[in-house]
Amino acid sequence: MANFHDKVVYQIYPKSFCDTNGDGLGDLPGVTARLDYLKDLGVDYLWLTPFFPSPQRDNGYDVADYRAIDPRFGTMEDLETLIREADKRGIGLMLDMVFNHTSTAHPWFQKALAGDRKYQDYYIFKDGSPDKIPTNWVSKFGGPAWEYLPALGKWYLHLFDVTQADLNWENPEVRAELAGILRFWKDKGIKGFRFDVVNLISKPEVYEDDHQGDGRRFYTDGRNVHRYLQELVAAGGIDGMITVGEMSSTSLENCIGYTDPDRHELTMTFSFHHLKVDYRNGDKWTLMPADHMALKNLFAQWQEGMQAGHGWNALFWCNHDQPRAVSRFGDEGRYWKESAKMLGTATHLMRGTPYIFQGEEIGMTNCHFRSIDQYRDVESLNYYQILQQQGKSSAEAMEIIQQRSRDNGRTPMQWDGTTHAGFTTGTPWIGVVDNYPAINAAAQVDDPDSVYSYYKKLVALRKQHRVISEGQIEFLYKDDPDLLAYRRWDGDSQLLVLCNLTGHEAPVQLPAQWQDAGVLLGNYPDAAPAAALRPYEALVLSLD
Repeated sequence: MANFHDKVVYQIYPKSFCDTNGDGLGDLPGVTARLDYLKDLGVDYLWLTPFFPSPQRDNGYDVADYRAIDPRFGTMEDLETLIREADKRGIGLMLDMVFNHTSTAHPWFQKALAGDRKYQDYYIFKDGSPDKIPTNWVSKFGGPAWEYLPALGKWYLHLFDVTQADLNWENPEVRAELAGILRFWKDKGIKGFRFDVVNLISKPEVYEDDHQGDGRRFYTDGRNVHRYLQELVAAGGIDGMITVGEMSSTSLENCIGYTDPDRHELTMTFSFHHLKVDYRNGDKWTLMPADHMALKNLFAQWQEGMQAGHGWNALFWCNHDQPRAVSRFGDEGRYWKESAKMLGTATHLMRGTPYIFQGEEIGMTNCHFRSIDQYRDVESLNYYQILQQQGKSSAEAMEIIQQRSRDNGRTPMQWDGTTHAGFTTGTPWIGVVDNYPAINAAAQVDDPDSVYSYYKKLVALRKQHRVISEGQIEFLYKDDPDLLAYRRWDGDSQLLVLCNLTGHEAPVQLPAQWQDAGVLLGNYPDAAPAAALRPYEALVLSLD
C-alpha cells in the first residue's frame, strides 16, 4: 500500500458547502469554486459525503443509484470538472460509499418488492407473520430494526432508517456489484474511498434475540468482515489507494486488522470511542461534561495500541454526524480561539492521518437552534419525540437536541459576513449559525493569528517534519486529568505536545531536557515553556 502518513484530508458535506445556483443547496460546482481556498489550506484529499441520487431521508446516506449524480448537486460533467480542477491543484477526491445498505428506492430493492427472487437475495429478508418479528434488535435511529411487508409476507432488516435496507453480503453477486461500482469511480479519476459503517456488513449465520443489548454484538465486526474487505479491495482494484472505514462500536484489535498494510484491507479507520466521553452510561441522549481522564486514556490506548499492531488511525474531532468540537470540548466564549487551536493541535500532532471537517478550520460552533422546526436531521427529529415519551419536558428535550444533534455539523459553511454567510443567494436548506458575521473564512484567511492560519501551520508541519508523520508516540502525565501530553520521536528528532483541556491554568513540571527546548508551535503569541499552561493552551516543543 502507498504511504499516506503525511497527508491531510478535508471533509466536505456538499449540501452545506457552497451553493452556486441559488437553490439553497450546496453543489459540486460550489466545491470547484472553492478549490483555491482548499489548496491554500494545504490539504491533499477531499472526502465528499454522498451526492448520489437519493430520497434524502438520511441526507444522502440512503443511496438510490451508486453510479449517478443527484441533479440537486449537479451533473456528471460537473463532477468530472471538479476531479480535473482538483488534480491541477494536487488534490485528490475521495467518495463516500454506503455499502451496508441501500435506499428502499434503489432499483434492486424495488425489484425485490416486485417479487424478483434474485434481488430479494440482495437484501436480508425473513419469512414471517406481522406479529412475530425476527429478532428484538433496535435500529440505530430508534425503534425496531425490522420492517414487515404484508405483500411479501416477509420482514427486511434495516439497522438504520426504515428506508435503508441492509444488503446481504453473504451473496457473492452483491459483493461483485459493489466492486464494480468502485472500478467505475476509479476509472473516472477518483483517488480514494471512505466506507460508511463498513464493519457492520457481515451479519450472523443465525439471527437471534439479544437479551443483553440492542443486537449490535451479533453484527459488529462480524465473522466474515475481514474477508469481505480483502475481496472488495482486490476486486475493486483499489489496493494502494487511500481508503478509510467508518467503524461503529468497533474494537482496537479489529482496527489493527483492518489497517495492517500486510492484510490489504483499509488504509485507516475511524473509531468513535473518544467521542463518547460525554455520554452518561454510554447514552448519547443523556448529557454530562466530557470526562477528560477517559478521553486521555482512549487516545493513549488507540494511539499506542495501533502503533504496536502496525495499524493506522484516522484522526478527527468533527464530521457531519458530530457536534462541533469547539462547542463540545472547548469554549465558545472567552477562549473560543485558543480552544479551537488547542483541539486542532491535540489531534494533528498524533500518529495517524488528520481529517478537517468543513468549518473546523475557522472554529465554527454548534447551531443552538431554538425551535425543533429549525432542525432537519431524521435522528434528531425522532429523538425529540422519544425523549419526551421518556418523560422529558419539551425544554429538556430541546436542550439535549441542541447539544447532540447531527445538524450541528451540517449548517452552511461560513464564507463571509454577507447574507447567509456567503453560502447561497437563495434560502439555505438549513439555517446559518447566528455568529457568522464574526466567525467566517474571509475574516481569517489573511489574519496571521486566526484559527485558519493556525490550521495552515498544522497541515504544513506534518509535511515538513517526518517525526510527525512517521515518528513513534508515547503518552505522558497520564494521571493528570487537565493535561493531554505526548512525546513523538524519530531518529534524532523529538517533539513534546502539551494541551490544556480546561479553561483554567494547568501546572506542568517539565523534564529537565525540555525546559530549554525550542517552541515549534503555540496557540498563544508568546508561547514558551512555563510552570503552568494557560487556559486551553497548546504548546509543541522540539529538541531538533
